[in-house]
Amino acid sequence: MKFMLMMNAPSGKGGEYNVTSWPPEDLQAHIRFMHDLKRDLDKAGELAGAEGLAPPGQAKIVSLGKNGVPAVTDGPFAESKEFLAGFWIVDVDSPQRAYEIAARASSAPGPGGKPLVIPIEVRQVMQAPPA
Repeated sequence: MKFMLMMNAPSGKGGEYNVTSWPPEDLQAHIRFMHDLKRDLDKAGELAGAEGLAPPGQAKIVSLGKNGVPAVTDGPFAESKEFLAGFWIVDVDSPQRAYEIAARASSAPGPGGKPLVIPIEVRQVMQAPPA
């Protein structure tokens, strides 16, 4: 069973998820945690893919425009309270295992080493029926 685990980070300022403002040692600890998680999932044969994403300010919304030309507008609306910071696609034996991995990802360290407890949305990746 494949699941997509989506890390939805809070936007804004202050103590929220704004890694560019963290002390360098805290950011390094966070990145090390993410590398360790990836390594462990790879070793277990459970990782199908994982990526961090650029901040919402760099996102674009694209739809089909006139004459087949892409219509591109600025990304998520400014009033968004959360944004997709990154994701994992895992191939596991049960939903429970996906939840365990999501809980581990949620515990990533933030400023001062304190776990961020970021919500991780878990959704099963659907497969198309046979053609």
